[in-house]
Amino acid sequence: MHRKNIAKYELPAHELKLTCHLDEFDFEDTSKILPLQGIVGQERALKALKLGIELESKGYNIFVTGLSGTGKATTIKTLLDAIKPMAGSLLDYVYVNNFDDLDRPLLLTFPAGTGVKFKDEFEKSIDFIVSQIPVVLNSEAVTKKREKLLNNHNRQQEKLKEDLQKNLLSNNFQLGRVTMGEISRPEIMPVINNEPVMLQQLSELVQKKKISKGEVKKIEKKYLEMQEKLEFVFKKSFELTREYQNELSTLEQKAAQDLLGVTFDRLAEKFESEKVIAFIEKTGTTILSNLNLFKPQSGGTEKGENESPDLQIFKVNLLLDNSNNKDRPIIIETSPNFSNLFGSIDKYSDGKGGWYADFTQIKSGSILRANGGYLVLNAKDAFSEPGVWKTLQRVMLHGVLEIQDFPGTFQSGQITLKPEPIEINTKIIMIGSNKIYSLLSEYEDDFNKLFKVKADFDYEIKRSEKSIMEYAGIIKKLIKSEKLMEFDRSAIARIIDYGARFAGDQNKLTTRFAHIADLVRESNFWATDDGVSIVSGFHVDKAQKAAAERHALYDDKIKEMISEGTMLIATDGIRVGQINGLAVYESGAFSFGKPARITASVGIGQGDIVNVEREAGLSGQSHDKAVMIISGYFREKFGRNIPLSINANLVFEQGYGMIDGDSASITEICALLSAISGIGIRQSLAITGSVNQKGDIQPIGGVNEKIEGFFEICRQKGLNGEQGVIIPELNRRNLMLSDNVIEAVAEKKFHIYAISSVDQAVELLMGKEAGIPGNSGKYPEGSVYYCVEKELKRMYENSGTKNITKPKSRKTK
Repeated sequence: MHRKNIAKYELPAHELKLTCHLDEFDFEDTSKILPLQGIVGQERALKALKLGIELESKGYNIFVTGLSGTGKATTIKTLLDAIKPMAGSLLDYVYVNNFDDLDRPLLLTFPAGTGVKFKDEFEKSIDFIVSQIPVVLNSEAVTKKREKLLNNHNRQQEKLKEDLQKNLLSNNFQLGRVTMGEISRPEIMPVINNEPVMLQQLSELVQKKKISKGEVKKIEKKYLEMQEKLEFVFKKSFELTREYQNELSTLEQKAAQDLLGVTFDRLAEKFESEKVIAFIEKTGTTILSNLNLFKPQSGGTEKGENESPDLQIFKVNLLLDNSNNKDRPIIIETSPNFSNLFGSIDKYSDGKGGWYADFTQIKSGSILRANGGYLVLNAKDAFSEPGVWKTLQRVMLHGVLEIQDFPGTFQSGQITLKPEPIEINTKIIMIGSNKIYSLLSEYEDDFNKLFKVKADFDYEIKRSEKSIMEYAGIIKKLIKSEKLMEFDRSAIARIIDYGARFAGDQNKLTTRFAHIADLVRESNFWATDDGVSIVSGFHVDKAQKAAAERHALYDDKIKEMISEGTMLIATDGIRVGQINGLAVYESGAFSFGKPARITASVGIGQGDIVNVEREAGLSGQSHDKAVMIISGYFREKFGRNIPLSINANLVFEQGYGMIDGDSASITEICALLSAISGIGIRQSLAITGSVNQKGDIQPIGGVNEKIEGFFEICRQKGLNGEQGVIIPELNRRNLMLSDNVIEAVAEKKFHIYAISSVDQAVELLMGKEAGIPGNSGKYPEGSVYYCVEKELKRMYENSGTKNITKPKSRKTK
């Protein structure tokens, strides 16, 4: 085709990039502007967050979606502060001992700031009781009463003993003691000839004729009677001892009761909660029942100093203290594992392999610390932690938190502690991707009930005077917060250009400000390295180029292989069934384009188009679909009058990785048309574009990277003024090309063509009219489609269709 016939598709250099001009700014540098306060381009997300935050109804938790780098996690707290939700009544949470069931600690709640007061007052009361009970029990009055009880008890015991001794002596028996090893026990012994003997020795005395057998029988009978007397005395002595201990305990309890009453009554007056008062009363009862814990230990002083009672059961575990929180809590949990989120019960070892826990070892988690407020967490992090999602679901559904330690593998034995559940009213703000949101919404039955608000962070904003000035304000804010050098307006303009490039649209700017912030920081670094006092557009370009170079090793290796001829890419000449496609691959935040040789081969068959990548297991679903659409296009275009009696193979040559996407559709169609018609394709051109069954060209992604990738190969091999790239017409607005490409286009060394149909692509690549069918339905002689149809008819006539067995497609697993 003549040059002037294809000029209508060629794009001029000024359309290849929408440059930000210096006169768009009313300042010379950022020292003349103020930092931006607020969020840019997230009005939709802000409205959703406002609804979710301020609506108190159950289930209005918020799921925040958006691409990484849009500032979701770091801006949510700012948004919460900006909305300034009204603070509710926060509570302090305390766990105390359950004296009736040690395995089920009791929960006490207090208004914010009161929990720490209760802990302080209660533990001071216990300390006071610890110090005063020994004093009370050792007072003169109590001591006298105790001595009186003891003397009375001793007298009763002595009388029992004396009565027993008299009874024994009157019956010629005596009470002695028998020692066996370390054990000594009382024993009744008969007295023979004024000597006590063991009952077992009587047979010896009979043999020695000191006593008769008749006397032995009488002694044995009397022995049994005396043994019963002894047992009666033992029982009576035990009863007297028990009565003494009860009387002594009653005495001590009465003595301590006044002390406890005064102490705990004063404590109860400060806390009006019925549950707290009941606990205080139960504590007093428990102390009275366990006064031995408060008595001086061995080695202690008379007043009970240096005692070491086990007072753990009288401790107070202040689980959550909200005394310093005036507003609703906002917790951003960066590590949402089970313990951090729901709390834990710490264990201690006895040194013998056993693990134990009590109520003082219960620890709070972030979901409790955020109670009455907001908890922000990352969905991906939460799902990667064992047990977190299901437990979080239960807490949100029932509004109750049961603190349990997640089972560990390093501990043996089961911890049976079951603390009293806590009512939870925490608003969950979960950050994740749209993919995670869709999966949860589809497969988790309760997800939509729990997360009724979706706040979607946009990844781009419309380019306007306002948004450009907002960009400058954001840059100024970063300069101020990180103490960077000021940026002149050329630097701001270049950052705006890169913002549009990153958005992939001349009329949009990216809101993925994490990447913009990196560019600002690195531009400041290069300006500092150059020893200047202000950052200019030169330093921004240098920073962007250096960042891309750090990720460009694979790209450089590909260029090297193409240059050396290891990877076959032609940039001049004409060849049948061979075409230059374009692909994009990513390395971190950077993308690079590379050309890919695609070939087509045809032969007589049953109309099958074989995707070799699919047969080899290297084709993604989108690419499989694209090949099926190509089949539909050919049937629509050429299969109305005759069957398509061809078999065709499509191959990405020297491609050893996965191929996906539909941007090579137009490339594969043109390769097939060339292979069928025998008309060669210009190798100086590369093409990209998606196609529907009607032959319309649809937009694709990565258009800038693809153009620049092929341009670099052409420049490496030598620009000859014929090379260029064909792109979809609908991608014109996405062009934000590098200065090198724009300069080459301006000098007519390189060309960019925009097309909207397969026909236009055919004309550009094959140098002939595609062909429009006349009234007869036939294509003009000499057109590409005429040659294609002619060859298809010939193949059909030579096919012997009835005798051809359709080949079986090899399925990949």
